[in-house]
Amino acid sequence: MTMWMRRVRVIGAVALGVVGVQVFGPEAGGTAAAPAPAPVATIGQAAPASASVEKTVWYFYTVKWGKQDEFLDLFQKNHWPVLKAQLGSRLTAVKTYVPTYHGDGRSDWTFAVAITFKDVATQTGPSPEAEIVKKLFKDQATFRAEEKTRFELLEAHWDVPLNEVNFESRQPAGR
Repeated sequence: MTMWMRRVRVIGAVALGVVGVQVFGPEAGGTAAAPAPAPVATIGQAAPASASVEKTVWYFYTVKWGKQDEFLDLFQKNHWPVLKAQLGSRLTAVKTYVPTYHGDGRSDWTFAVAITFKDVATQTGPSPEAEIVKKLFKDQATFRAEEKTRFELLEAHWDVPLNEVNFESRQPAGR
């Protein structure tokens, strides 16, 4: 099983980042399958957002030790312009983060990107990124080689589409 095929379960979320992520699979010392999820009422999963509401996705990266600056340089050079080109049309916000501390037992990610899409349809629909890349980067061979290098610098990468919980309108589960 490759790092791209890992199964993850979000343990909880606080403000900016994921409180914990469990990785399941042989490389994590477990089995290939994740345990059965807890009931919805137990883990507090929100209902899917409506199609007309903005949709935020957190993209987490774990960069190999000592390679953070190289990864950030390549992200800034090759991927940041592609994201910026979509602001105001497909995307309403893009924010990037690094943890304040490392090695505290919870920071299994070293770089995160929070992307807010205009709506669910925009998030799940076709992406214009290929056309944007062709316009922004005349030397496609160099672009592809640098993007390959950027992903080779990773130990792990995962995406967390979020559903907002509105406690002003949420009805208690009856407890």
